[in-house]
This record gives sequence, structure tokens and C-alpha cells, in this order.
Amino acid sequence: MRGKKIAKIVLGALVVGSLYVAFKDDIAELWDNLHVKIAEYPAPKKTVWLDQGIAKEKLSWFYHADQGTRTFGFPYEWFMALEQPTIPWLILNKVDDFSETAYLDRYGFIPDTVIPGRKALPIGFAKGGPMLDPTGAPWKNPRTKENMNGVGLTCAGCHTGRFTYKDTAVVIDGGPALTTLYTMKQGMGVALLLTRFIPTRFNRFAEKILGPDATLADRETLKDQLSAVLKQYGEVQALEKRVASQSVLEGYGRLDALNRIGNQVFAIDLKKPENYAGSSAPVHYPRIWNTPWFDWVQYNGSIMQPMVRNAGESLGVSAELNLTEPSKGLWKSSVNVEVLYEMEQMIKGETPPNARDGFAGLKSPKWPADILPPINQKLAEKGGELYKIHCQECHRPPVNSAAFYDFNNKDWWTKNEAGEAILKVENIPISHIGTDPAQAADMLNRTVALPPHLGIDKSSFAFALGEVVAKTVNYVFDQKKPPVSPADRKRIEGYMPNELRGELAYKVRPLNGVWATPPYLHNGSVPTVEALLGPPEDRPKKFTLGNREYDPVNLGYKYDAIPNGFEFDTSIRGNWNTGHEFRKEYSKTKEIKGVIGPALSRDDRKAIIEYLKTL
Repeated sequence: MRGKKIAKIVLGALVVGSLYVAFKDDIAELWDNLHVKIAEYPAPKKTVWLDQGIAKEKLSWFYHADQGTRTFGFPYEWFMALEQPTIPWLILNKVDDFSETAYLDRYGFIPDTVIPGRKALPIGFAKGGPMLDPTGAPWKNPRTKENMNGVGLTCAGCHTGRFTYKDTAVVIDGGPALTTLYTMKQGMGVALLLTRFIPTRFNRFAEKILGPDATLADRETLKDQLSAVLKQYGEVQALEKRVASQSVLEGYGRLDALNRIGNQVFAIDLKKPENYAGSSAPVHYPRIWNTPWFDWVQYNGSIMQPMVRNAGESLGVSAELNLTEPSKGLWKSSVNVEVLYEMEQMIKGETPPNARDGFAGLKSPKWPADILPPINQKLAEKGGELYKIHCQECHRPPVNSAAFYDFNNKDWWTKNEAGEAILKVENIPISHIGTDPAQAADMLNRTVALPPHLGIDKSSFAFALGEVVAKTVNYVFDQKKPPVSPADRKRIEGYMPNELRGELAYKVRPLNGVWATPPYLHNGSVPTVEALLGPPEDRPKKFTLGNREYDPVNLGYKYDAIPNGFEFDTSIRGNWNTGHEFRKEYSKTKEIKGVIGPALSRDDRKAIIEYLKTL
């Protein structure tokens, strides 16, 4: 008998071993997919907000105002009930909530403690109104039959920065976030999967959503809803796999925002998977102070109108949009135009730029000498002279100088339709600046297939997107009772026309607050200002993104390796760290691609860095 038992054990082991050998790649993929790798950070002893001209109550509103986004594809109530995508050693054990602030912080989303004692979601998360389910019907609670609410990201989620320095966290409003959004959506997918198929986890979820007295039928309906959302997640994952060879991993602090907006609108909303493109051009989240006063926005200077920019961003993070069923209102959307306008006005301020007050609205941050080492003013004076020689021609005089507000200079200033001063930002050809071309080139080259019922005769992605967004906003205007007047439309649209352009170029903007916006270049491929100004061959070829500790000497995040940080490889197209170079080969008479100035000595670089801290 004992021999037979041993034989069965051996046979079983051989079978399991054979199955593992046969399916080891599938098992490895499944195991990898069920493990979401994100960094862990020590909690700072305190968090501070710098004075950037916006009251704390207004900031708190801005962080959570509903733009109509439904980023995660399931309701707010589910978001609050989901558990984290981890499997404890005892699978039946309860897991901490996904919405736990400390957990979302690991994805880079900043806890909202701007008003002490106020309980809030992390910065950039908004609870919305009633949402639609995957079939396009109002999402109902299976037991109560009540509408369920949306949840989504706001522009604050991507445009609020933070760094730490010696146990203090400093929040930079309007600065670039250090989030990893794609990883968080992966985590949500795993959390939903575990909830659907682990009975004890589903039971806890169902009790939170349905209550303790739910019927079996209610619970089965909830399972069906989970399955429908998982199906959507699976379909997107399949699309991502299909274009994986074209895609570049984004990591912390970067997103291929324009391509992802295009995928959401032209592939998912339009239900045309052939329009899905790879995320080939990740960019570093841009800073947004002063941008309402620019004539062109986006890194490639492709969009003029503020409302098109902002409504397009909302559609990109999954605001609802009907592009397929004319009988239900073509262009009907959850985009909240009024909130987008109010957000833009907060950033813009009430008065145009002028020599006395500078830019109104959200101000760029000032160097916090009570937290970071004080500025060496003597060295900064030297750096100011070097700035005039090497930087000012493109980046303009500092915004706190009278020279900046030369409104007679038609190369620098224009006016919007309300007669307000608008800064003209120059688009520098890539043939000159030499930085990675992917963002500009891929947007220019991308095309989309559109059905006749949309009435859009453009196949160019950028120009088709501009029309989609404009038609969506106009639908909102037209549905108001009474419809929004032409004068009010112009006001809400920022007194700027809906003009678009596609150029192999990147815009250049003033450098106020640049010290607080690492990493550098449009794709975040250079970790510090020192590396940007120094010998190009010394720029790190590989470095870690995700470290939050600030380096006040070199101006940037430290880029030492951290567990589960993102390794940035600059050898990959989309990640190139070339261009904007200072080399001894520089010539004023003969242009060399990517070389914009002569080699700078270490002492000169230190002086310029010290000066940039004053901006």
C-alpha cells in the first residue's frame, strides 16, 4: 500500500511537472499579470504647500471638481469598495482598500491635506454624477435600482507636482505629476479580477455595494456587471498587446497623452479597434501656470483654443461620448464644460499679463529657502548674465522683469478676440533643436478611419480630433435651455479660435518655476538641469524614474535606483535624450542639428543653475 501511495505521488508530481513545462509561459504571464509592481516610499514628516496665489479652499475645489470623466470604467461606489490587487498568504483574508490614500500614493497620487482635517480623495480624483454602464444604459445598483456615480481623474491629477527633501514633502500646484497612471489601471484590472473570482472577496464587495440583505439574483447581477467591466478591460489589454511593438513604456511622470486620447475617442468610443495606435511618444507632464495666456499649447504647439485642449483632455480620460448611435444624440457627452471653464479661469486669473502684476492666476512657485538650501545671490547674478547670452533668445527675459512685457514687440505678443495680451510661443523646428521627434512626428503622421455619419472629412488624427472635440462642446452649448449665446461661447472658449497645426517642432516657453519641473526635455529624458547643460555625452543613458527626493544642487529628482522604480532607457525612440546641447562645436554661422550653444564650464553651469532658482 505504501508503495502504491508513493507511486501515485510520483505520478502526480510528473503530471504537474509536465503541465508546468507545457504551460510555463502562460503560467509565468498570469503570475506576472497578477503582481502589480509599484514603489514604496517612506511617509514624509510634513507636507507643505507653497504660496502660488490660489486660496486653499479654491485649490481643494480644483483638486476634485468633476470634469465629467469616468476614467476607470466603473462607478465611484465600486472604487471605494475594491480591495488592493494583492493575494495574501491566506487567500480568504481581507485585503486593504484600493482607495486607501497611502496605497494610491504609491502610484504617485498626492494625499490631499491642503485643508487639515478634511477627509478627501487624493489630488486629482473626482466623484461625478450618474454614469453609463458598458451597454450605454444608466448604471444601476442591482438591489436599490438607484443610479451609480462616476469617478475619474481631473487635470489636477497630472498637473500637481511634488518632491521631498529631508522628510518634508513640497506640493507644486500646476507642476508635473510623478504618477504612473497605466500601472494603476493595471492594478484596478487585477483588483476587479480577484473580486470577481475569489468568493470571499466577492462576498465582502457585494455586502458593501448591495448591503447584507441582497438576494441571490442581486448578487448574480453584480457578478454580471463585474464580468462586463472585465470584458472591457480585456478588450483594451488585447489592443495594447496588438500594438505593443509600437509602444514605449511610460513609467513614472510620463504619459503619451495625445495618442491615448486618440485611442479612447477613435478606437474605444467609436468602436473601431483598427484606429488603436501604440503609445509611441510618452511625454513628461507639462507645467500649466501661465498657459491660458499662450497662443499655442501642447509640446508641439498644436492646439490654440483652451476649451478644445481641456475638453479633449476630459475625453482622453474617458468622459462618456456617443459617436455610434445618432438616435441617442450624436456627440452627447459627460464632459462638464462649465467646470472646465472655471478651472481655466482659476489658472488664468482675472487680468492679462502686465508689467506691474506679471501673470495673474496660478503663479509659478518660488524657491522655498526655508526648506531647500538658500540661493547664492552673488553666483545667481553671474548666472543672470549667462542666461541673457545662452537662454534668453528663445526663453525670453524672466517674467518678473520689465523687459518681458514689451507689448510693442510683435514677435513676442499678440491679442485674443477680447483684446487681451497673449504671449506668442515660438515653435522651434526639430531640425534645429534636435530633441526626440516622436511626439511631433507621430501626431503628424497618425491617421484615423471615420464613418460618414460623423460628417468629418479629415483622416489626419490631429485635425479630426479637433473637430470631434468642437462638435462635442457645441452639442453641450446647444442642449442648454436656452442654447448658449455666441458671445458666451466665445468667452467660454477663451476668446481663441479652434485652430490646429501639425509641425515637426516643439514650442519654447518662459522658464519661471523650471527648477520645480524635473525631469527635463519634453519626454523627461534628462533627469537634472545640470545634465541638460553639461556635456551631452555625460547625460545618463539609463536612470531611474520614481524617486521623489529632490537634488537642490543639480536641480532635479535624484535618480538612484529604488525598488520597483522605472528604468528609463534613452536608447529607445521616444526616449532619446539628444538635442538642446551645448558643445564646443557650436557656431553662430553654421547650424549643427541639436547644438544650441557653446560648451559651458562647470562654474558657468553652476551659476546658471543658481539663477534659475530665482525664476
